[in-house]
Amino acid sequence: MNMMSGLGRPRLQTMLSAGQDALRIQQELAGQRTNLVAELLRDEGEFFEHEHYPDGDVFDPMTGAQYYYHAHRGDGREHGHFHVFMRPHHLPESFEPVRHTRPGVGRCAGERKVGRCWPRGDAALAHIVGISMDNYGLPVRLFTVNRWVTDESWFSARDVIAMLDRFDLRHGYPSSGLNRWMVSILRLFQPEIAELIRRRDAAIEARAKANPRADALEDRSLEVTASIDISVERRVRQLRRSLNG
Repeated sequence: MNMMSGLGRPRLQTMLSAGQDALRIQQELAGQRTNLVAELLRDEGEFFEHEHYPDGDVFDPMTGAQYYYHAHRGDGREHGHFHVFMRPHHLPESFEPVRHTRPGVGRCAGERKVGRCWPRGDAALAHIVGISMDNYGLPVRLFTVNRWVTDESWFSARDVIAMLDRFDLRHGYPSSGLNRWMVSILRLFQPEIAELIRRRDAAIEARAKANPRADALEDRSLEVTASIDISVERRVRQLRRSLNG
């Protein structure tokens, strides 16, 4: 599927600018014999699977953007991955988690109860996308996950896609280059991320219909709901061809 078909020239130019910035950051780090992941882990000491890096995550209270890096798959191709979030409470728009009734539990009513209710208010968290990184510290895949994976407050695909435009990081911790790269990646692959979020909801809906007695959002057999392989270099070439054509 060509995610760029139907996009206007201004949108394509915005994506190309983001892609060129992401590529420039990757190349500058390579010239320094380092990479994005190494830049993140530079002052973190020994790297342990399942731990969040950096400690306490990266969070911008001005925008609600948040991310962390960790590893646990060990499939040979992936070193680890970023989980990228928005905290809707920090956005000017009013976003509310979906109204959800867990089979056998009933509807949650406000405050969080462990194992029963989702975080709300300041604690509400919306997962945007995961970014898989290879052993050279380069992005190779985008993916979305089920609710239980990140213990998020589940927002509809429409709301999460609306949050995507508002993702921004305005500080330099833990690395200004890495933060700029993160914003650029979400701009560069915005059509793909939006489609993955829609596929996420479709996967949950299909699982719920297949087993209506269970809670699809807590189904441990459904972890990754959608994924797509990516290449920054390939996308930049595609955008240049589209704009020149």
